[in-house]
Amino acid sequence: MMRLSKFGRQIAVQSGIGQLMDDLGAAPSQPGPVYMLGGGNPAQIPEVERGFRDGIATLLADGRRFERAVGQYDPPEGDREFIAALAGLLREQFGWDIGPRHIALTNGSQLAFFILFNLFAGEQDDGTVKKVLFPLTPEYIGYCDVMLAPNAFAAIRPRIEMLDEHLFKYHIDFDRLTVADDIGAICVSRPTNPSGNVLTNDELCRLGDLARDGGVPLIVDNAYGLPFPHIVFGEAEPVWNEHTIVCMSLSKLGLPAVRTGIVIAREKIVEAVARANAVMSLAPGGLGTALVTDLVRSGEILRLSREVIAPFYERKARRAVEHLASRLDGIDYRLHRPEGAFFLWLWLPGLPISCRQLYERLKARNVIVVPGHYFFPGLAEPWPHADECLRISYAQDDATVAAGLDIIAEEIRRACCAP
Repeated sequence: MMRLSKFGRQIAVQSGIGQLMDDLGAAPSQPGPVYMLGGGNPAQIPEVERGFRDGIATLLADGRRFERAVGQYDPPEGDREFIAALAGLLREQFGWDIGPRHIALTNGSQLAFFILFNLFAGEQDDGTVKKVLFPLTPEYIGYCDVMLAPNAFAAIRPRIEMLDEHLFKYHIDFDRLTVADDIGAICVSRPTNPSGNVLTNDELCRLGDLARDGGVPLIVDNAYGLPFPHIVFGEAEPVWNEHTIVCMSLSKLGLPAVRTGIVIAREKIVEAVARANAVMSLAPGGLGTALVTDLVRSGEILRLSREVIAPFYERKARRAVEHLASRLDGIDYRLHRPEGAFFLWLWLPGLPISCRQLYERLKARNVIVVPGHYFFPGLAEPWPHADECLRISYAQDDATVAAGLDIIAEEIRRACCAP
């Protein structure tokens, strides 16, 4: 019998993010074709991959840089050459008042959120529990299980705007949004994972004002956002100030396996993240940063993101929406308007089975999606909407996406039209 601690029982149970990663890992061993429309794995974009290959060639040609990237520990805050290049880029291109001491790296952004959430929320000295507030839900599945303290999330149900052509959009309900004494931090993803909603600069400013007045940080998850990888389809600008913590990643550029997260914050917060790194992983890995430092220093990372990555995903989003619409004619469905990231957020009002059951039916046919109920941490009351949604990735090649969407539409018809 294995006797687990309280922490062990919490961390070892199957979670939404754990199920998602299990599906990703098991897919290659399944018989027949597998339609992987569930994970956050980015597409393989030839022009972007050429840039990475050039980075590898440059690294291999410079023995000193190669040995440092793979054979030496970086300091706890991460690769100082990359950090200096990134600070310079953000200062020169966007006017951010930052230097290298405002940036720390982590082994993936998932670890960054584990550190940040537990720095600002959780159990306090007096026994009370501070919470992370999500002002717009649904929110990222990976947040759900990173808090050490139980019941440490709060969320505000959004306003829903119905749009033409089976589209809808979530909006922050600022009339209901307050920063109570039990809130330790506010967190939003931009674009929002899973819905692809992109908060405007005005909305971010309003959230920042609420955070400042409440004496808590605003954490902005920019994994899909600005300034890179720039998977944003409309007008938006990157935002940072002393009250904001911006989290970025190299994953959605096309480098998920190198596990490089980026935290941009005021110096005291960056120092705390670096000290947590030292305890939890000694230092961040340096291979990913070594591959892209020249792209950052030259600004080429911004051009690739803006001119190659963003248009690539916007075209795929349009094709996926059109394909699914052609297959769901006559079905009561809604899609969140795709504004960024690379997911369709499908809402099936009145779905007669749970989204989990629909997920299981699709999985039996080798179509992997993510059931929507995992994306609503912190809601104080049940909401049927949460059990009527699916997250569907369109990052795979077009043939795979189309075939997977066909099967999804078939199973929806069977569920909705069964006698």
